Amino acid sequence: MTEPAVRARDLTLRYRTGLGRRPVAAITGLSLDIAPGETLAVIGDAGSGKSTLARAIAGYTSRSVDRGVEIVGGSLEVLGIDVRRLHRHGDDELALRVGYVPQDAGTVLDPHLTVGENVAVPLFQRDKALAKKRAGGIVAESIDAMHLTLATIPKYPHELSRGQRQRVAIARALVLDPDLLVADEATAGIDATVRGTILSHLAEVQRRRGFAAFIVSSEIGEVRRLSRRLAVLHRGTIVGMGGIDEVLDDPSHPYVHRLAQLARARV
Repeated sequence: MTEPAVRARDLTLRYRTGLGRRPVAAITGLSLDIAPGETLAVIGDAGSGKSTLARAIAGYTSRSVDRGVEIVGGSLEVLGIDVRRLHRHGDDELALRVGYVPQDAGTVLDPHLTVGENVAVPLFQRDKALAKKRAGGIVAESIDAMHLTLATIPKYPHELSRGQRQRVAIARALVLDPDLLVADEATAGIDATVRGTILSHLAEVQRRRGFAAFIVSSEIGEVRRLSRRLAVLHRGTIVGMGGIDEVLDDPSHPYVHRLAQLARARV
């Protein structure tokens, strides 16, 4: 039997909001699987825990980064790696196999590097001997795929719009052909005239390359373009999971019922 790309069992997560403050519970007793090549879309209201879950799946835990997510119960395996055992210096494998697009992803770009250099960083992390010409070609393909002009490559992040920076961050997340993409509101800040194109590209790239994906969104319309399977989070627990229409047509929780009403109103 093929192992899941993501397997969570009775997972409980919390995070710290600041120095000296008590940890805040974010996810409680959550279980889910994502098969290789499968996309799971997650939707939920503010404070539901979806971004915290995305960070944990991407490996940004308290053992690996400052102020990372704390896993305080249950288990989480990503690409066969026990995330509870990740540590700061010894687990490059997960970082090289998971592409992560956080909220307002443009803020994670290094302001001292050009767009091209930012996108190339993972390439040289994986292969320090990679020829610069080869890296330049890969970067150019990644930038073009995000519908940015090649004139973007020598620019610095502050010279771009928020939406452009977001697309650069997506290009960087995909540049290594990851086994898993974790995208938290991937189209945040992207102009509506471009958003549909980017969503179509993400869906097409996922089908062509066959990687698994964990997609956080707040829009049912966006979810439908990226996934057939939906998990609904509410106050840190899953209150609906399955095929999108299956979940929305037979809501078993008041929040899912409200979500279904909103989805029908926008049709």
